[in-house]
Amino acid sequence: MEGFIGSLKLPEELKTLNTEQLEKVAAEVRKYMIQTVADNGGHLSASLGVVELTVALHSTYNSPEDRIVWDVGHQSYPHKLLTGRWEQFPTLRRLGGLCGFPKPSESEHDSFMTGHSSTSISAALGLAQARDHNGDDYKVMAVIGDGALTGGMAFEALNHAGHIKANMLVILNDNKMSIGSNVGSMSSYLGRIRSDPKYSRLKKDFEVFVNKIPVLGKKMIDTAERVKGGLKYLIMPGMLFEELGFTYFGPVDGHNIAALKSVLKQANKMNGPVFVHVVTEKGKGYHHAEKSPEVFHGIGPFDLINGRPLKNKKNPSYTDVFGNTLVELGRKNLKIVAITAAMSAGTGLNKFAAEFPDRFYDVGIAEQHGVTLAAALAAGKMCPVIAVYSTFLQRAYDQILHDTCLQKLPVVFAVDRAGIIGEDGETHQGLFDITYLRTMPNMSVMAPANEDELQHMLLTAFKYQGGPVAIRYPRDKGVGVDLTEPKALPWGKGELLMQGEDLLIIAAGTVVNSALEAAEKLFWQGIKATVINARFVKPLDEELIINWARKCGRVITIEENIIAGGFGSSIIELFENKGLSFPVKRLGIGDCFIEHGTRAEMLSCCNLDTDGIYKEAMIFAGGKAAKGVT
Repeated sequence: MEGFIGSLKLPEELKTLNTEQLEKVAAEVRKYMIQTVADNGGHLSASLGVVELTVALHSTYNSPEDRIVWDVGHQSYPHKLLTGRWEQFPTLRRLGGLCGFPKPSESEHDSFMTGHSSTSISAALGLAQARDHNGDDYKVMAVIGDGALTGGMAFEALNHAGHIKANMLVILNDNKMSIGSNVGSMSSYLGRIRSDPKYSRLKKDFEVFVNKIPVLGKKMIDTAERVKGGLKYLIMPGMLFEELGFTYFGPVDGHNIAALKSVLKQANKMNGPVFVHVVTEKGKGYHHAEKSPEVFHGIGPFDLINGRPLKNKKNPSYTDVFGNTLVELGRKNLKIVAITAAMSAGTGLNKFAAEFPDRFYDVGIAEQHGVTLAAALAAGKMCPVIAVYSTFLQRAYDQILHDTCLQKLPVVFAVDRAGIIGEDGETHQGLFDITYLRTMPNMSVMAPANEDELQHMLLTAFKYQGGPVAIRYPRDKGVGVDLTEPKALPWGKGELLMQGEDLLIIAAGTVVNSALEAAEKLFWQGIKATVINARFVKPLDEELIINWARKCGRVITIEENIIAGGFGSSIIELFENKGLSFPVKRLGIGDCFIEHGTRAEMLSCCNLDTDGIYKEAMIFAGGKAAKGVT
């Protein structure tokens, strides 16, 4: 560890530093973070925006005794650097290295694991209540962004915390000023007044005095409160939070360490829930991130000088193909509407939004609302598609089941980032959607083997009116096939890719390509395999599967999903329902969470790459696959 920070014991000695020294710390953190993310990729914009806030927090509070919960965790890199992980930071998001999100098993300074949005206030409230029940004495705070505050769970937690008057601090990291246009000298003036303890003391003294007046006291207070409340609604930026039971401070400049420490000290003197409104700039300190914060929200390795990604992806990603195909289909079908939950660029819907703004809905971080909105649009004879990452679709389980499947409404679910996601790790892996979606009555599930098939599946899904359809595809570039004119696929039919009599391999999704390569290797070992691209996880092509299972006698299923209740389980259930019995080997994800590493590394670890499938098939086949069926 070099520079000024190298001489410090972190985070303890931050409390001994003056403002100028703390600004030095912030500058070194920012520089090191930019260099590391340029090498490793990561969530840069949000972390750059909270450098000064993080320095102020750790120079005011005593972590790990005091608990900081970072919402989502995109902005936790400065926190990691200031809590004993400076030397490890170059391993960020690498296999066996630091996680890109807060992780208690990684450090005692990470008080709660996060990765999904809008959970921090609930978690902080729980920690605060546990503290009180146990008779402990430490501070608890949640740091939440203005985007995460659009999630309903955040408001549920605010409502509860205000109701029970919990002693906790909520810090709003507002990098887009989404809560009103509270800028300028008046806003700063009001913020200074609210930060002044004399304000609270004056209010309390007034109430004590007036209550001593017989009969009129209570009425006087009520009238004064109504008049005061009406005026403050016009000029005070934090009234929403005041009404929810919080004492509001701010807005405060999130890049002014002295101002931040001053407000935090004032907030610490208050009893009950406190809300501090901090205004920051996403990407602060790196020109390219300031200019394009959405690009640097989550980025791969990039050139420090020009800010451009280092990887030259020749093939389009599945996300790009989805977005481009949807625009093409939207031009032909005016009833197609698209919905996303605060991820229009990430899901490839930005082009559709630009061309058809009146047919595009960004509901914010509100997946539950987005799904029910889609269901109602379908009930109104529109053709909705909701594009969402697999890991976030989990949050709308009930709305998919109750509002969509129960009514058999033709909603198209574009399930992006399905399967192994890579460097973002456990909280973002999309390994559960096949299992929970296929159990829902009236739901159909498709998985393309390549980018061209994705186009055909999207058109097929819109044409099918028998109920909701989910299409799952990975966070990856395509395999390099030519893109053809989208055409509807035969409903519920798989594709026979290779014929052999020793072993049947049935794969769903992009693992089809690895299955084919493995089958070619098996051929040179004297094992002739049949390979089926399932295409449909539900409904299954029963005739194709059973016919080839009879011929081959042994079956391997392959999926980028947990094995429990997944695609392989559906094959076993099919055989059982038909009174058949075959040896079946299921390849997929075991009963565990998958950590971070590159997508290729994690596929290899799970034996879902070509070599892994080949080795598993060799063991299962035992040289020559035995035939037979009962």
